[in-house]
Amino acid sequence: MKKLQYNIEIKAPKNVVYKKMIGRETYKQWTSEFNPTSDFEGSWDKGEKIKFIGISQGGKKEGMVARIEENIPNEFISIHHYGILDGDNEITTGKIIEDWAPAYENYTFMQETDITRVSVDVDVNEEYRDFFDNAWPKALNKLKEISEK
Repeated sequence: MKKLQYNIEIKAPKNVVYKKMIGRETYKQWTSEFNPTSDFEGSWDKGEKIKFIGISQGGKKEGMVARIEENIPNEFISIHHYGILDGDNEITTGKIIEDWAPAYENYTFMQETDITRVSVDVDVNEEYRDFFDNAWPKALNKLKEISEK
């Protein structure tokens, strides 16, 4: 498991960036770089379960099962990924999970004058590194575009 970091500077207050990052409609927009059907089910509140979902090319619902470990509004979000979604089935044990779980995805928001720096730290299985190195910068640029409007 590798820890990767992605950063971006956005010319908007951090409360705006935070809201655009986790708001349902804007979340779907910026995460479309990972999957055009990206969405979530659940709550961003600390301790709550959340599912990050999309529809596969075959029309099947799939994604990640996670828990919000921390959510300090406008400051920090920590997501603990512990399972996958296969249709309506949540898989949280077995070889496929042992290969990568637990994995964390952390967002830090830092404001300096009129710029918000967003830092994303992600635990990634080496086989997905190229995908994330391509998708994360695109997704963060889309978040920047949405937040600066």
